[in-house]
Amino acid sequence: MTYQETLSWMFAQLPMYQNKGASALKNKLDNILSLSEVLGNPHEKFKSVHVAGTNGKGSSSHMLASILQEAGYKVGLYTSPHLKDFRERIKINGKPVSKDFVKKFVAAHKAFFETHSLSFFEMTVGMAFSHFANEKVDIAVIEVGLGGRLDSTNIITPEVSLITNIGFDHMEILGNTLEKIALEKAGIIKRNIPVVVSEKQPETEGIFQLIAAQKSAEIVFAEDLDLEGYTTDLLGEYQKRNVLGVLATIKSLKNLKVNKDHIKKGLANVVKNTGLLGRWQILNTKPVIVCDTAHNREGLMAVMQQINVQDFKNLHIVLGFANDKDIGKLLALFPANARYYFVSPNIPRGLPVSDLKEKAMQFNLKGEGYDSVKGGLQAAKKRSRKEDFIFVGGSTFVVAEIV
Repeated sequence: MTYQETLSWMFAQLPMYQNKGASALKNKLDNILSLSEVLGNPHEKFKSVHVAGTNGKGSSSHMLASILQEAGYKVGLYTSPHLKDFRERIKINGKPVSKDFVKKFVAAHKAFFETHSLSFFEMTVGMAFSHFANEKVDIAVIEVGLGGRLDSTNIITPEVSLITNIGFDHMEILGNTLEKIALEKAGIIKRNIPVVVSEKQPETEGIFQLIAAQKSAEIVFAEDLDLEGYTTDLLGEYQKRNVLGVLATIKSLKNLKVNKDHIKKGLANVVKNTGLLGRWQILNTKPVIVCDTAHNREGLMAVMQQINVQDFKNLHIVLGFANDKDIGKLLALFPANARYYFVSPNIPRGLPVSDLKEKAMQFNLKGEGYDSVKGGLQAAKKRSRKEDFIFVGGSTFVVAEIV
């Protein structure tokens, strides 16, 4: 198969959370452990940092990778989902895995995948771990796909675990209270391995302390530490909370040498070093057009706070969601004094425009529906003056269509 045929097979043949939702999840680690054995247990051949959390885990993972690159290490980075190209998920020092490796890996193990009905995510985790082992990375930053306890990435024994925060997302899988969700995320805490929690939350603090105590894992809440102020090229006030967790994680890495200069340069060059897209990303200046992949209540609250401190005349919002969200709770966060351009991301579980528009009217959010994300953005541009502000978001998959 060509690279494109390989991708088509991966996306079409195998259950994938983005497309099928909860039915794509296996909720056990048997498959990834079986695959790892076939691959020679590549996850045991490199050091790692494991990153979980509801919001900020992608940004934090990229910051960590950037800092470790600046310190001179060969750094693997595994994240999900991708925005433009599947290969964004698997990088070494900012360079995506080659099309050739993807093609050959799938060809070599296709029979195993089919026989064991591996999920899309299980397959890509195996691919990433193989690539990092083959290329002999010094350390890999591994972002959890969903939850933690039963996530396919949770077969690693990292140098340190980082949990960014806990919020309401994927509740049909992880539970409908912050405490239940925290228990799932706390599943990445390993015996005698330090754990950092970026944000202290009253509902979850005790759970993390309890699980850490059970595992004899040293636990640090980043906001309790006196960490020096650093700035990052990732825009948005909300990144300050992520930076704290990242600094505490670097401090907990005992077997690697990272100095203040590495941290400063790493945080200042995240986008350049890692190629991160879609985090308060400025696409245009007159008018200002910003996109952000925030897609749950806590993430969108942070984005709305950021919009509130911008200087503009009129606000235009291009908005779309996946259909597994409680959109009532999300729409309640959006301002009524904006013009809306309702869209649907081009995935099977994209929320239909008609449903979104109807629900938005209940919150006094007024606007028109469009056939595509690009169509909605084009309409917003036509109606905007240079002193206006256009925001595009609501879903990772909305942002993916315009970056």
